Formats: sequence, structure tokens, C-alpha cells
Amino acid sequence: IKTICVGNIYLGGTGKTSIAIELKKILDKQNIKSCFIKKKYSNQIDEKKLLEKFGKTFVNKSRLEALKNANSEDYQVAIFDDGLQDKDVFYDLSFICFNKKNFIGNGRIIPAGPLREPLNNLEKYKNIFFNGNDEDNENLKKNFNLKYSNLNFFESKYELLNLNQIDFNKKYVVFSGIGNHQTFVDMLKKNKLDLVQNFEFSDHYNYLQKDIEKILKFALKNNAKILTTEKDYLRLNEQLRIGIDYTKINLKISENDKLKKKILELI
Repeated sequence: IKTICVGNIYLGGTGKTSIAIELKKILDKQNIKSCFIKKKYSNQIDEKKLLEKFGKTFVNKSRLEALKNANSEDYQVAIFDDGLQDKDVFYDLSFICFNKKNFIGNGRIIPAGPLREPLNNLEKYKNIFFNGNDEDNENLKKNFNLKYSNLNFFESKYELLNLNQIDFNKKYVVFSGIGNHQTFVDMLKKNKLDLVQNFEFSDHYNYLQKDIEKILKFALKNNAKILTTEKDYLRLNEQLRIGIDYTKINLKISENDKLKKKILELI
């Protein structure tokens, strides 16, 4: 079985899950039997549910054990959502994701900054994804090319898929507990939604009833509808979902043919 890791060296919120899904779509079109692997975390059930919408997902406290399970079921490719720093698994191909707005932060390693490992490790990984909206990434490429050699760059932009379900005559209150909240807000503004307020929670936040009641009260006062991300919606129980809609988002990869070639070379 071949292994592809979609990881990051930034703390979080770089679009890993979305890119993993796009890689799965490429493999599906080539009739290559592939699956997802996700390490078991109690606060990441939302990402597991999202991945399961697109394919078989093996979840285990040990990524290596999950990989063994995938191998036993004759999958040709395992796509890891996160796990770049897991030394139990050797990856045949790795993609490093950056959010174009956050980029590398202050460039320092945890706890002094948001990086999980030194930037010079990029020369080992080679394949870089810049994910976001319409931010210019040429300076980001130039920044890396001055310091590191032979990097492959890929770019993607967030697309709002369910525009037909959005009433543009209404005002909206939005909230999210993801690693790139401002990128989510920027995407909605780009699509001309009238946002009266946005509430930001920590990544993988476990919503309480009082949190949702606060949002509902604010929306009612301002005669606004409520919108969140699909990941956040999956984190809510049925009772808390009442009165809340969610966005369906896609990451459109501009170098899709180049990416397809890179993946098929692996196979």
C-alpha cells in the first residue's frame, strides 16, 4: 500500500482535510482503491464524519495500526489527514499545507511560535500547498525559493458550493471553531454575504448550549440567519442544530493536472 500524508508544520487551520478529500477524488477518477487514515482524537469527530462522506476512513489511536487495517483490506493508497510528525509511518509522498493569510506566523517553533518543526525541513518534504481565498501567494513562493531548493508549489482557493441555498436578501451571523476562522469569514464576504457579526471559537471547540443560545439571541435581535461551517455543524447535536445552516466548501486546486501527475507517479 502506498501512503500519502497531507500535513502541516503550522499549528493548525491550513486546509489539510479539504486537500485530503481532493486527493481522494483524483484517485477515485482513476479507479484506484484509496482510503483515509485519521488518528483517533475525541475532539476531532467532526473531521472523521466529514472524511467518511467521501470514502472509507480508518481511525485508530495508532496510525500504524490503522494503516495495517487498510492494507489488510487491499487498499492501494492510504491518505493520511495529518500525521506528518508521526515517526511510526514512512510516507511515500507528503504535502505540506499553509494558509495564505497566516503563512508561517512569526516563523518560530512552539512554544515561541506556531511551527511544529523547523522550516528547513521543507526541503525534505518538497510539496507545498498554499490554501486560502484570493490572497497573492507569489511573495510566499519567493520567500521559500530564496531559502530552499527544488520545491513544488500547489495553490487552491475556497469555493462556496451551496450558493443556491443562501438568501442574499438576509443578514447573517456566522460562527466557527476552526483553525482558520478569518479565512472562512473572508470567503463569505467575497461571496457578498451581509455579515452583521461573526463569533470565533477555538479549533475543534466543543459547543455548549449557552454558546449557541448566545448566537441565537444575537441573530434574533438583528433579524439575521445563522451560518457555520460543515465541520462545526457536524460537531453539534441535533438539538443545537435547530435554526442553524452550514456552508459546503470545496478547495479548487489550480494545478490539478500537475497534482494528478505527481500522484500517479507514486502509483
